[in-house]
Amino acid sequence: MLSLEEIGAKAKAASFVLAQADSETKNKALAAMAQELLHHKESILAANEQDMAAAREKGMPKAFLDRLLLTEARIEDMAEGLKALMVLPDPIGEVDKMWRAAQDIQVGKVRVPLGVIGIIYEARPNVTADAAGICLKTGNSVILRGGSDALVSNKAVAGVLSRAAASVGLPEGSVQIIEDTSRETATQMMRLNQYIDVLIPRGGAGLIKSVVENASVPVIETGVGNCHIYVEKSADFAMAVNIILNAKTQRPAVCNAAEGILVDEAIAEGFLPLLGQKLAEAGVEIRGCAKTVALIKEAKAATDEDYFTEYGALIISVKVVTGIEEAIAHINHYGSKHSEAIITNDYANAGKFQREVDAAAVYVNASTRFTDGFQFGFGAEIGISTQKLHARGPMGLEAMTSIKYIVNGNGQVRN
Repeated sequence: MLSLEEIGAKAKAASFVLAQADSETKNKALAAMAQELLHHKESILAANEQDMAAAREKGMPKAFLDRLLLTEARIEDMAEGLKALMVLPDPIGEVDKMWRAAQDIQVGKVRVPLGVIGIIYEARPNVTADAAGICLKTGNSVILRGGSDALVSNKAVAGVLSRAAASVGLPEGSVQIIEDTSRETATQMMRLNQYIDVLIPRGGAGLIKSVVENASVPVIETGVGNCHIYVEKSADFAMAVNIILNAKTQRPAVCNAAEGILVDEAIAEGFLPLLGQKLAEAGVEIRGCAKTVALIKEAKAATDEDYFTEYGALIISVKVVTGIEEAIAHINHYGSKHSEAIITNDYANAGKFQREVDAAAVYVNASTRFTDGFQFGFGAEIGISTQKLHARGPMGLEAMTSIKYIVNGNGQVRN
């Protein structure tokens, strides 16, 4: 097993080669990676079953098991994500603009790779393929450090991807995984400035907080998803119920699932009993304000902490608000700046909500579940950034690039 220093050195060396790789070579690598994932499907599923058995024995919660699980369909989705990247334009070398500047020098702004990208993530083996594909397409090498609970799965997937990339002539250090999942190694990785150019954490609030507080390597912060849906007084009830059920129950463990519902007091008496019935039928536990508890017999009283919580499970908070101003204030206070939605037929309030809510994605009359690189047409994603510097929202190919200024002259010197 290589040391972290050795992994870093291999990744740095590979990054210089990848930066010069042409689109055809990178696409050949993606095709090989997709093909090999499918070819080794059985061995990957067997590896995943080892992790699943250990997690079940530990009594891990259902939401955790869902994130950890690989199925044939999920492996096929991973392969399709890699194939989708092949048809997307390669951003590397793209000239954003060119202009004439001081003394008629010509300045160009060109997209270049970031270099070596480190990913620290928890029990999501699909991240291994998504991250490797996006990094490779953008000419970056990647160092993957998953959680101990998914180590067997991640090793299986990363091994397949690394060998596939090497089969078309890319360096062995293009895709690497750290097998030592100790906290000490994670901390060391966070400070590997001489090799890693940027670090991206993907996981729960605890992991993200640890990386942000301990890393000396620059971090792109992917945030937790305390997402809300505000049902404004002009909303269509059937639409609102359908969107809420999708956003909460379609896959409750993911970061773009809805965790809080806000309902305008003008429609609370008519809407909340209907919503409560549908949520209860779907097995969702409701934690609400006093007005909610009075109108939904299944609801329990919510605490202030409930409004801050990303449940990742079939639990949701519900609060009655006086109108759009209180809804926006509530979201900006309790939300995680991930994805927020309004259900409304009022054009002015739709615009106000999208302007004033501070989040990476703000929806009108649609489920928050669309905040996803695949759904946005990015082919895949590294994660969803909730910060404002460099990248925000689903991070696809462009987010994994930087810029370089190329300057041409004919003998100019500065006065």
